[in-house]
Amino acid sequence: MKLYELLSGIQYETSSDITDIEIKNICYDSRKADAGSVFVALRGASTDGHKFALSAYENGCRCFLLESLADIPDDAAAVYTDNTRAALGVISRTFFGHPERELRLIGITGTKGKTTTALMLCSIFSSAGVKCGYIGSNGVEYPGGSFATGNTTPESYELAGYFRQMVDAGVTHVVLEVSSQALFNYRVDGLTFDSCAFTNLSRDHISPKEHPTFEHYRDSKKRLFTDFSARFVAYSADDEHSRYMIEGCGALCRGFGIEEKTDVTAENIRLYSDSGRLGVCFTACDGEKKYEIKLRTPGEFSVYNALCAATVADWYGIAPSVIAEGLENCSPKGRFEVVETSLSNVVFIIDYAHNEMSLRHALSVIRKYSPRRLICVFGSVGERTQERREELARVSGELADLSVITSDNPGLEPPEDIIEEIASHLPAGAPHLCITRREDAVRFAVENASDGDVVLFAGKGHENYQLIGREKRPFRERELIVRFAEERSRHAFLQKSDKHLV
Repeated sequence: MKLYELLSGIQYETSSDITDIEIKNICYDSRKADAGSVFVALRGASTDGHKFALSAYENGCRCFLLESLADIPDDAAAVYTDNTRAALGVISRTFFGHPERELRLIGITGTKGKTTTALMLCSIFSSAGVKCGYIGSNGVEYPGGSFATGNTTPESYELAGYFRQMVDAGVTHVVLEVSSQALFNYRVDGLTFDSCAFTNLSRDHISPKEHPTFEHYRDSKKRLFTDFSARFVAYSADDEHSRYMIEGCGALCRGFGIEEKTDVTAENIRLYSDSGRLGVCFTACDGEKKYEIKLRTPGEFSVYNALCAATVADWYGIAPSVIAEGLENCSPKGRFEVVETSLSNVVFIIDYAHNEMSLRHALSVIRKYSPRRLICVFGSVGERTQERREELARVSGELADLSVITSDNPGLEPPEDIIEEIASHLPAGAPHLCITRREDAVRFAVENASDGDVVLFAGKGHENYQLIGREKRPFRERELIVRFAEERSRHAFLQKSDKHLV
């Protein structure tokens, strides 16, 4: 594609002759730049892409999209625009042939529940025979494709590329988790969402590198409902922020909830435990329609997620029986996921809970199942969200019988410092252990859990790595739990065999 064709959708200025420049790739990472690339310099919270323009040039790049002057030789073509982040989305969609125009995009935002709700909705679409794609914290999934992602909502260039792959695979609907950072940083600007959903809102992601205030965080999310031309919006009527979030929205809006009388509600909520699996059942009520739903994930929060997914699915004309089937078949990885092991009398749960709201919910839900003992294994990320550490300590100290404090994604911050800080905020006398290596903490919890115990491994969820320094090291909590449980069972069997031999 010629550069002038690529830039046709944005306002720009250039003193270079760009008529015959052929573009084979778009990149915003100077390390990936080459002779056929246009390098887009993005300004971030801690870095400025303009500083890496020369590095891109040295890798062979001779075309640059900039907001201001950069240190590049005169033989490079420099194109200037007011906002390179917004421009990246426009040129990316042009580069991939506007695949978003062939898809129905469904955006889900909120502090908690985005991933589970999105995966529930995808499962419903699948049960209905609809070819559906998913983009979010658990990666990218569609029939014939599966990829890991670095962000909940990928950068606009990656989004456009995934849309192209999905269209080529026959996908018609895509469910996206839309993060506040994505809305703030123009990753989804220019897209048209067919429908959107709001799960809930609480304080999170407030730091110098994320959102400066709660109001900034809230208003970033609100944009999904006012700026993207959605025809339909589902919202949690029980959340105190919902009215603000949908104010000014021109779409048809339907509420879901448990406490408030609204469009879609849940009745007769009851917990169940089946062969070590914890779940919840309820009756969904949507006007004259009433149908039973059984979920493989426990607790009231799961009911909210299911109601949200069902409300959106109904908008697309999916029958209640199909909605119920899709929800029952859904078991989101890393979201209150019960890990089946050889230790049938102990329940192990992995969850992405990493802030006060989500951890309190997770532990409170487990308490309702009356475990003999509730063990919580958790840590906190490094280099940011320090206030979260005190909140996590307070919640675990209050609701768990034993807190095992360990590493999460420490990054460049010494994990021992993070762990020590968390421990310092525990309520006085709260039983706890500090184990720096998360693998060791997992082993300890598995080896020391007793019959009737429930162990919650919080914070990592679906992630298959640990960020230590600047290195992403492989780490799969689910596999560790299964392996350590098998080792424990094998050891117990051998001990029992030895006694019989004696």
